Amino acid sequence: MTSAPANPGIVDVHSHLFRQCCDFDDAFKAESARAHAGEVDLTVRWADYAASSPADTRTIVVGGKARRSGLWVEDKAVAEYVGARPERLIGYLSIDPTQPGWQDELRFGHQELGLRGIKLMPMYAGFDPGDPQYDPLFAYAEDNGLPILVHTGTTFVSAAPIAYAQPRLLDPVAIRHPELRMVLAHLGHPFEGECIAVIRKHPHLYADLSALHYRPFQLWHSLRLAQDYGVLHKLLFGSDYPFTTVDASVTGLREVAAVPGIPGLPPLDRDAVEAIIFRNALPLLGLS
Repeated sequence: MTSAPANPGIVDVHSHLFRQCCDFDDAFKAESARAHAGEVDLTVRWADYAASSPADTRTIVVGGKARRSGLWVEDKAVAEYVGARPERLIGYLSIDPTQPGWQDELRFGHQELGLRGIKLMPMYAGFDPGDPQYDPLFAYAEDNGLPILVHTGTTFVSAAPIAYAQPRLLDPVAIRHPELRMVLAHLGHPFEGECIAVIRKHPHLYADLSALHYRPFQLWHSLRLAQDYGVLHKLLFGSDYPFTTVDASVTGLREVAAVPGIPGLPPLDRDAVEAIIFRNALPLLGLS
């Protein structure tokens, strides 16, 4: 293992702005309560986030739009939230391309609100992101330097087709748009191996490790697979706040990195895991 450099501060590439009062329909709230053994208030408050993360954390904040699943966060709310703390927060707009008017929302969020990336939720909204009909969305992002955070992996929402959460669906997008920066959220769990294969192929594709420390064996196995494939450098830190916190995510990653491993196989490179925690993702995503 190599010696770790001085810690430059954390960049959280995956946090949310939610308001329990306004951003979810009753069906989504019921699904969330079923999955979490009781109703959960997902309202994001800056003081709570700040108290559960180091003071120098830089944070990407996304909302989310998916009519099919009952989730709709207005981009103006995200812009107002990040605009109050521009030294700490970077805001992304959200698009549901199954809904009319998404092109106008894309231009408004970028050109008028000044939001600097895009959040897509294919499984929640019910669309195949690899379908060429969505190329105008990806072409706009590529031409304007807007990185995309794409939800990949499972969910608790029954109406969301898991087929549209598979990381391989982003492979044809990256082939057609080679300069587009994309982050595949949650390492595509439970399709981590597929996610690793996809990000390995494309120079500007990354994956985040948000909300994975709940399943420590699966996370250890996935990190070992990424280590074996030589793509630990393409993994980014994310919290998935408010579902978990920066501090809890850092602790969880370090606990997994400290596991001795399987007899006969080398352990995880603990310095490499520290490098993930403190990786400056902003220049990688064109946001520096």
